[in-house]
Amino acid sequence: MAHLQLVSDLVPWEKYEIINLDGEKCQTLRGFYEAIAEAMSFPEDFGFNIDSLDDMLSNLSWMEEEKIAVYTLNSEHFLSKERNESKKLTLLDRLSAICEDWRWMEPDENEDDFEKKQLVFLFHESENIQELLKNVEG
Repeated sequence: MAHLQLVSDLVPWEKYEIINLDGEKCQTLRGFYEAIAEAMSFPEDFGFNIDSLDDMLSNLSWMEEEKIAVYTLNSEHFLSKERNESKKLTLLDRLSAICEDWRWMEPDENEDDFEKKQLVFLFHESENIQELLKNVEG
């Protein structure tokens, strides 16, 4: 399963906890960090940068749900005002890598409370996101 997917229907994802993001609020990286932090109730120590995002999404211990889908509606606006193209691609690459890491993550010997998660990022179909994802995959 691809970790970053275009979707027109959320029915196949009904067994997932859907975390909704509005692409209009995610027009820049800072906007995305703010929106995802609020939507996923990140702990207060979130630093609003790529490394801190990686830390938060690689933990998820504060979330009870096992299957999590972050869904961006209005994806035509997603990162549309972010000028640095390489930062856009770095973000998408990192999101995909984090999702992949969850597939293989196993508890350490002294982690009794470890809960494996399934994480995926879904985007409502749009030309903007199609182009971004093509550049990540290609």
